[in-house]
Amino acid sequence: MSPTVLAEVRARDDELTRLQEEWEQARAAEAVAVENERQLRLLGQVSRPAFAGSHPGSLKPGTWNLEPGIGRLIVESAAVREYRRGEQGPIARLEVDLKTLMSTTAGWDPEDTRTGKVLLSAQERIRLLDMIPTARTSQSTVVYMEETTHTNNAAEISEGGAYPESALSYQDRTSEVRKIGVSLPLTDELLEDTPRLADLLDNRLRFMLRKRLEQQILTGNGTAPNLRGANNISGINTYARAAEPELDAIFKGMTLIRTTAFEEPDAVVLHPSDWQEIRLKRDSTGNYLLGDPDRDVQPRLFGLPVIATTHQTENTALIGCWQVHSELALRRGIEVQISNSYGTYFAEGKQMLRADLRCALLFDRPAAFCKVTGI
Repeated sequence: MSPTVLAEVRARDDELTRLQEEWEQARAAEAVAVENERQLRLLGQVSRPAFAGSHPGSLKPGTWNLEPGIGRLIVESAAVREYRRGEQGPIARLEVDLKTLMSTTAGWDPEDTRTGKVLLSAQERIRLLDMIPTARTSQSTVVYMEETTHTNNAAEISEGGAYPESALSYQDRTSEVRKIGVSLPLTDELLEDTPRLADLLDNRLRFMLRKRLEQQILTGNGTAPNLRGANNISGINTYARAAEPELDAIFKGMTLIRTTAFEEPDAVVLHPSDWQEIRLKRDSTGNYLLGDPDRDVQPRLFGLPVIATTHQTENTALIGCWQVHSELALRRGIEVQISNSYGTYFAEGKQMLRADLRCALLFDRPAAFCKVTGI
């Protein structure tokens, strides 16, 4: 068989296959249409009053005159008629009379599924706590020795001369371990039905403890059960600003640390309102003293990072050598517990979630800190 004849046979075979498929599709569509018509005839046996505008003479005993249903409109549409002939039918637009408009305001609200996102309330970030070194203690009181007297009489002496005498003395210093705690009541059902809730509450309670601890580090008054914060430690340097610029007063506070504790400060803590006042200062030509706003990456003063927090006393700057001369001694880190053994909680199906920590706060060289007032 020549290649030309073979190609023609194959082409006719492909055409026969295509025609067979189209015929099967048309037969299936016709079967659907016939079934739809049968179902509509069955619907005619249902007791239903004649629709308005029907001709009384056309009604036979035992039958009902039906208005066109959606099914009949579909079967008799141009789209179906064209499909029966094996052609792609046009779009059929059906005029359907709905007696009652279905809408979201007529008793059919769409189903709403809550996402897993939980928008937490706005809380200030913890900024200073991460700068303070942490250690462990197994005692209820942290005791350390401080050199309180250092008299250096070292001097040059002549041959056979007496050696000058110096003096050193030491004293115990203590810092009591204090406890910070928080609790939250909740029901059994809430814990059982919301698996993510336990982790969420755990994290929030831990955040609450750390936030309170940061506040104590700055302003705790030292009266039990409070820690003693840096603003209230005994022996801290103080500098009172008078009429001089704020920047001058802050730099003089740094100088006090350098000349009394012989240490280099590593951070300045300010209330956000005080930092705003300083950062927005301009010269007589309108230029910002601390540089253009687009150059800000980390707020700094004289090379030191600025920590702006509402936990700091307003109108007071606190300069310190935090990483060398402050320490958080943990007797026990944050511990979270849950129990129904509280009051009548067992009988009421409630749980008490609580978290706490125990720590001592040390500022082993008060002169390494300076409080500048009147900012």
